[in-house]
Amino acid sequence: MKIATYNVNGVNGRLAVLLRWLAEARPDVVCLQELKAPDEKFPEAAIADAGYEAIWHGQKSWNGVAILSRIGMPVETRRGLPGGEDDTHSRYIEAAVNGVLIAGLYLPNGNPRPGPKFDYKIGWFERLIAHAADLIATKMPVIIAGDFNVMPTERDIYKPERWIDDALFAPEVREAFFRLTDQGWTDALRTMHPDETIYTFWDYFRNAYGRNAGLRLDHLLLSPAIADRLVTAQVDRHVRGWEKTSDHAPVWIELAD
Repeated sequence: MKIATYNVNGVNGRLAVLLRWLAEARPDVVCLQELKAPDEKFPEAAIADAGYEAIWHGQKSWNGVAILSRIGMPVETRRGLPGGEDDTHSRYIEAAVNGVLIAGLYLPNGNPRPGPKFDYKIGWFERLIAHAADLIATKMPVIIAGDFNVMPTERDIYKPERWIDDALFAPEVREAFFRLTDQGWTDALRTMHPDETIYTFWDYFRNAYGRNAGLRLDHLLLSPAIADRLVTAQVDRHVRGWEKTSDHAPVWIELAD
């Protein structure tokens, strides 16, 4: 079972890139972020033609998450985190797919820090931590996948000294990430590449991709009930080099049956 996460940075504007990658990589399940499209503008027909059924939680111009599957229709279990009744951002969607609970998320950026956007990020993270604890308690096979907008360690960032004051590398945010993983979640990419310089995002500016001046922002976390099935975890780095592509690359894991 191959499960991926991909911040597409505009599902309609980069639909050709997404479809090309789906045809090449053939993931079984994909979590998408930054759809930047309202629900009625999601390209359901094109996704279906590519062999995938989908659920999505859209928003005009911003945010938006989706789960695609070619191994059975995702059965939606939640959209939006608990405790966010007044939250208008489309950042979380959850579904059961082929016996695995898949949670797709797009965690807030949080800049500028300090300020209300950073406060929103911390509050959102706290709600995620609380819900993730409930997911762990079910003892089900669960995967939380998406753009976390967090670089957990200095290994996950090119020239970390330049990011000291940024909301993506703030001590409070990194501490929240480790409080999350300390519940028992396995960081799949880092587990498979413990000492490697490995990134998932490269800015469009200053030839960041060409210089490999990247960040590791996109993560797949595995619950204890499924972690021992992890076979490999990889980044499709070459996709970032395609024309009119996202500034993120797809990240995927393979699970044993």
